[in-house]
Order: sequence, then structure tokens, then C-alpha cells
Amino acid sequence: MVLALLVAGTAVGAVPAPGGIGPVDAALVFTMAAFGAPVGTATATVIGYRVLTVWLPLLPGALVLSALLHRKVL
Repeated sequence: MVLALLVAGTAVGAVPAPGGIGPVDAALVFTMAAFGAPVGTATATVIGYRVLTVWLPLLPGALVLSALLHRKVL
């Protein structure tokens, strides 16, 4: 997985997408499949990776933002 992430991230690092979402995900799935992982497993791994690195951190941030807005700090 680490080697696939390195290869995919390097290959599409010039793509102007926020966080590389989209092109990097496709490249990760393709690279893991090229290294012998089943496509379904590679896809599930990339989705899990994105949930943990992009979507999960939004939850505490949204809670803190809500509290700050409620207290009129922002």
C-alpha cells in the first residue's frame, strides 16, 4: 500500500485537484491492481483511506466550528 501510494502520488502530483481527490484515487486503484491486488480490494482500500484522511477529520472540525459560532467567537 505504501509503495502504491508513493507511485500514484508521484505520478499525478501535478494534477490541480484539492488533496488529489479523484486522479490520485484512480491512480492508487490502478497501481495496487498492477501490483496484484484485486480491483475490488484496491477500491475498498482507497475509499477507506479517503474516509480516514479526508472525511473523518471534518467531524471534530464541524463540532468546534459550531461551538465557536454558538458562543459568537466567530
